[in-house]
Amino acid sequence: MTDQTPFTEIEIKKAESGFYEGYSLPIALISKLSMALLVIWALVWPANANGVLGSVNWALLESFNAFYIVIVGLFFFFLAVIAIVPSTGGRLMGPAGEKPEFSNFSWFSMMFGAGLGVGLMVFATAEPLGLWGSNPVVVAGEVTGNTTEALTSGYRYTFLHYGFHAWAIYVVTGLSLAYYAYTRNMPLTIRSALTPLFGRLLNGVLGHIVDVLGVVATILGVSVTIGFGVSQFVDGVYAITGMEWLMDMSGEAPKPGNVGLIASLIVIMGMSIISAVSGVGRGVKYLSNLNLVLSIILLLTFVVFGSFAFAMSTYGSAFVDYILHYISLSFVAFWPQSADAFVAMLPEAVKALPAEDISALYAGATNAWGSLDGFKSDLPASFAALDNADALAATVYEAGTDGRLFGWQAGWTTFYWAWWIAFSPFVGLFLARISKGRSVREFIIGCVICPSLVCFAWMTILGGTAIDLELSGAAEGSIIAASNTAKLFVTLGQMMDGGLLSALTVMCVVLILTFLVTSADSGILVMNTIMSGGEQETGNKHRVVWGVILTAVIGTLLLAGGGGLDALKNAMIIGALPFTMVMGLMCIALAKALYQDAKSGGD
Repeated sequence: MTDQTPFTEIEIKKAESGFYEGYSLPIALISKLSMALLVIWALVWPANANGVLGSVNWALLESFNAFYIVIVGLFFFFLAVIAIVPSTGGRLMGPAGEKPEFSNFSWFSMMFGAGLGVGLMVFATAEPLGLWGSNPVVVAGEVTGNTTEALTSGYRYTFLHYGFHAWAIYVVTGLSLAYYAYTRNMPLTIRSALTPLFGRLLNGVLGHIVDVLGVVATILGVSVTIGFGVSQFVDGVYAITGMEWLMDMSGEAPKPGNVGLIASLIVIMGMSIISAVSGVGRGVKYLSNLNLVLSIILLLTFVVFGSFAFAMSTYGSAFVDYILHYISLSFVAFWPQSADAFVAMLPEAVKALPAEDISALYAGATNAWGSLDGFKSDLPASFAALDNADALAATVYEAGTDGRLFGWQAGWTTFYWAWWIAFSPFVGLFLARISKGRSVREFIIGCVICPSLVCFAWMTILGGTAIDLELSGAAEGSIIAASNTAKLFVTLGQMMDGGLLSALTVMCVVLILTFLVTSADSGILVMNTIMSGGEQETGNKHRVVWGVILTAVIGTLLLAGGGGLDALKNAMIIGALPFTMVMGLMCIALAKALYQDAKSGGD
């Protein structure tokens, strides 16, 4: 008779002495070598690094866009089934009678700060405004961007990117890790989540690979988040002080310069290392509580001075629309449109044009970030000479709709899924670390539904105010024209002035700073947990080392992107793909473990 006892004997060999005492040498050295090579490449050949990362990223998106969309759609439905089924949803993660380590307020504060804090500060106004102007409904020509008609579809995709799908990504990883750690007493590390499928194979090379993928994804996910946050931090400091040395003043509008970005990064990461050294129970907990309090103050400011009635009506209608379109948002994926498929849809008169002009039409018509007016203004001379050129231009532009929809989804939704997935080893392990003593159902509801509803409110109150200011004409396009990281400050400037504006701007900068510190220090703690084979208390010297490595990765990739975030984003999407596959295996493994435990009666 086959032994049905679950495999739990994870053995991660650790160094017994020296600098790496208590750590897995293969995980630590491979992770550090990978990051060192990336840093050297970006420092010595920044243009080459930026170009190669961009090319590889786009090639992967063309092949795996549908995979990203569908698997993320499946994550939420998988968790919903687990939560609903009584035998799995009621399962306590820990011994019978185990009480949660943290209060609900601290639990939610740390979850919120680690999971999304910086993203909400950067994108609270930028995301709704951006999607109001460009989303698949606008790209397909069904409505015009930046109009009242585009509001519903804009918020449909805002809720998609920050709602149940997004938080489900974190919880798939977090629940898998917490379940094995607290019900089977296994190490709190990535490989534990795959033991129902691979058993003792995970004690060797396969386990090291899985853990290294988790570390690399964490570094890149945290790097993008810190990159966005540092840019907004510089914008905020400039708004308060007017110090031009922080900024690049060469363009039409000031933007954070390399000197400002690197100086701010060093300050923020220094504070993060200090917080990480103090541990979860002190630095991370207190900063997270401060973050939540300041966030509530900022939200109440928009309630009092912003467009609260407009925001609440938008919240209600957008939420209903989001639920009605939930299935299509989960599983409708677009594919690249080939040049041959585009040409086949063209009128005969257009097909007769020179090949280079048809190529130009293809590039313009499939450009997800263009518009019909922009397409018409850049037509080849041979096309403009055709009879009924204006009407033909609309037909040709429509022929490229599939290409535009793919480009939009790959460049926006799939980027977000890759970002959340890259962040999931970090946030998932962190959620597991702070959730001992909670039931599976409580974990899923508390970490998927509750933060999603808060995100929706945040996006509609802050973003809705910005949109209302633009719709009414009060902002005169100034918020739309601002960079993503400056939109929040421009919106505040449209709402108020004088001392109150100065005080709110300072508070926002402090909030950005504390969100950045909690994101970075939590990431440092998680990376050390993985490399120490799941130990929750790790040595301070390694926290400092990983803090320095994280600083180097962010700084060099920012410089490789010319002070922008393209190199960071491309590296993150590339690094997220292997871990996406690991997450798919986690779902299968967790389903098997829950079935086995329910069948045996569990403990």
